[in-house]
Amino acid sequence: MTPMTIEGEKATASAGSARRALVGRLSWGLADQAASSVSNFVVGIYVARSLGVTAFGVFSLAWVTYGVVLNVSRGLATDPLVVRFSGVPDASWRGAVAWSTGTALGIGAALGAACLVAGLGLGGRVGPTFAALGVMLPGLLLQDAWRFSFFAAGAGRKAFVNDVVWGVALVPAIVVAVRVGSVAAFVLAWGASATVAAGYGYIQSGIRPRMTEARGWLREQRDLGYRYLVENVSLSGASQLRAYGLGAIVGIGAVGAVRGAELLLGPFLAVLMGLSLVTVPEAARVLRQAPHRLGTFCILLGGGQAAGALLWGAALLLMPGRLGELVLGGVWHSASELIVPVTLGVAGTGLGTGAAAGLRALGTAWRSLRCQLFASACYVSGGLGGAAAAGTVGSAWGVAAATVSGSAVWWLQLRSALRERHRNPIPEVRTS
Repeated sequence: MTPMTIEGEKATASAGSARRALVGRLSWGLADQAASSVSNFVVGIYVARSLGVTAFGVFSLAWVTYGVVLNVSRGLATDPLVVRFSGVPDASWRGAVAWSTGTALGIGAALGAACLVAGLGLGGRVGPTFAALGVMLPGLLLQDAWRFSFFAAGAGRKAFVNDVVWGVALVPAIVVAVRVGSVAAFVLAWGASATVAAGYGYIQSGIRPRMTEARGWLREQRDLGYRYLVENVSLSGASQLRAYGLGAIVGIGAVGAVRGAELLLGPFLAVLMGLSLVTVPEAARVLRQAPHRLGTFCILLGGGQAAGALLWGAALLLMPGRLGELVLGGVWHSASELIVPVTLGVAGTGLGTGAAAGLRALGTAWRSLRCQLFASACYVSGGLGGAAAAGTVGSAWGVAAATVSGSAVWWLQLRSALRERHRNPIPEVRTS
């Protein structure tokens, strides 16, 4: 056997090992998101079936508010962590995680207090729900921060176990919430079980979140963090504005109908979100190891997600009405009318996330910020303009058109970023 043959076999074995490692990390991402989505899906289904479409609308308003706060935490705390501390030495990762999780916990405490005060002032059916959310936000954000921390280290199994703990803790909490029979009780059950999982994250990692270092973390990561903050909040804030505007234009029940349609797409959204946990770390690895393959990686990622969304939506259209009523109860009728536009919207989002992962890995925060601001503006104008023109269905079609348009902008920016990098390559640092 010649030396060249031996080297070729080694390269082939190394490539096979890398592919297996990639598949393993993606599999843990999917498994983790499936476990996480079960918790969210169960709470949503119980509220929809037990309390009706109006109460489900109130729950949905709290849900989109939580989404805004979650994206504040991710933008400032965990997105910079994933971009800069994926695959680094353990000591560096542990120090960054202590600061990052402490930042997430501090954000949860600060915004949770604001949400609590707002809820106590609102009263009615909405007020107690928002007050309950405020109490639970620190635990919810810390649990999410542990998940991203584990994926940054390539330890997706720990993130999966953490979400399983959340699901197990949710069972007795839901039993109590069903007996109480209020939206606030379900929010408390959901948040309390997440707090249990957040505590278990400390046991898994042995790392104590350091809230006192939050200011230092924000200062060191400000070049990425503040841009990711604006980007993330523009995304979730657009969803919140659309939900509030839809409720004002059409009624709270319309918000529940939209959320019901999203729940029907829940299993596929679990796949989409599960991949999102690992796509940026994987894109960063591709960029370090084989920069010329980053564009192909993003195309396969985005195209695969879009195709999966369309297949899932087609399956929903064939689902018997009785099965839909079994899942969503009285919400089914209004939600079923939105399956086609919501599916197209999710497909557009999936296509765009492939490009977004590439831009994040390249560290071009200003490009991704520009894309997200454009996409968010389209989302709000499409969702509210459609609602004013044609009610709930019009809002869904407006959002579908907005997401497809936003996806096109993401891909144009990624193409420009890759061309710029090709013209001005960053020299590789060789270690001896």
